[in-house]
Amino acid sequence: MRKILLILFFLTTLSTYSQSVRKYSNEFMNIGVDAAALGMSNAVTAHTADVNAGYWNPAGLVHVQDKQIALMHASYFANIAQYDYAAFAMPIDDKSAFGVSLIRFGVDDILNTTQLIDSEGNIDYNRISLFSAADYGVTISYARKMPLDGFNYGINAKVIRRNIGKFANSWGFGFDLGLQYETKNEWKIGLMLRDITTTYNVWQIDEDQYNTIKDAIPGQNQELPETTEITLPKAQLGFSKKFTFHYDYTLLAAANLNMQFAQTNDIISTSIVSIDPAVGFEFGYIDLVYLRAGVGNFQNIKEIDNSSSLSFQPNIGLGFKYKGIEVDYALTDIGDQSAALYSNIFSLKVDLGIFRN
Repeated sequence: MRKILLILFFLTTLSTYSQSVRKYSNEFMNIGVDAAALGMSNAVTAHTADVNAGYWNPAGLVHVQDKQIALMHASYFANIAQYDYAAFAMPIDDKSAFGVSLIRFGVDDILNTTQLIDSEGNIDYNRISLFSAADYGVTISYARKMPLDGFNYGINAKVIRRNIGKFANSWGFGFDLGLQYETKNEWKIGLMLRDITTTYNVWQIDEDQYNTIKDAIPGQNQELPETTEITLPKAQLGFSKKFTFHYDYTLLAAANLNMQFAQTNDIISTSIVSIDPAVGFEFGYIDLVYLRAGVGNFQNIKEIDNSSSLSFQPNIGLGFKYKGIEVDYALTDIGDQSAALYSNIFSLKVDLGIFRN
């Protein structure tokens, strides 16, 4: 039974790569980073302004005043899958900044039982091996202030590496473009264009490994799947404004319009574009303690009886910042479509300037 399940898993995984252009590709790069942002339902495109801006909108990196690092770890599916993120950013001069980040999403120590039964029909547990299925994304970011006051832009160059043990692996390349603008009355507007040139992945499949399992289901998976994969562009348009009360209290209000150029289950869906709105709030006290909340992932769900219902995902979070060290927490389902499966997310951000001071 284990052998059959693993074979079905592998063949299903390969079949998902059989279309060259798909709505959902390299989705591990869309999960999100930083518990502070996740607590606000990712509605941070307009105001992101630290090391994590390399992910959310690279234009925000121009606000980094010193070298910064960020770390995050999260678990999926009862600790079966692990999601890790690390980032570094620094100013180049008073008008530009640089950043680099690494994301890994993987399932490790998967039992390979395809050789469990030998040619004579005997079960030999010594023939079991382990493999990992992991996705890696490296992003290099550059940001610069425009001559026009209040405008910034940023560019991401992404390298994608995906592995399914010895069965298959791929390399991918793509670019993002981010813009931010702050008005004179302190409203902030941000636009993030992901995979603006499309992200192109090329798969290499080990034909010897493939031939050992291709006949597991007669009449199916007889041909190698296509080896090219294209990730379509996405866009996020954001707005935010921070309000100050009695000097000590602040309220940051933000909203995002997350757009895909295909028809999906988003609350606004057409054949040209689908839009999923998100709203987030951050209440701060003396730039020390933060309470966050947000709602997003509005989806039209079709029930078994063909009726429709609306689902959404609420998130909450907490943050503590002291002398350049910020620890954040979020209660969120971190990208899963089911609002019933929530995860506890922690992240760390450190301004390295504190060690010189």
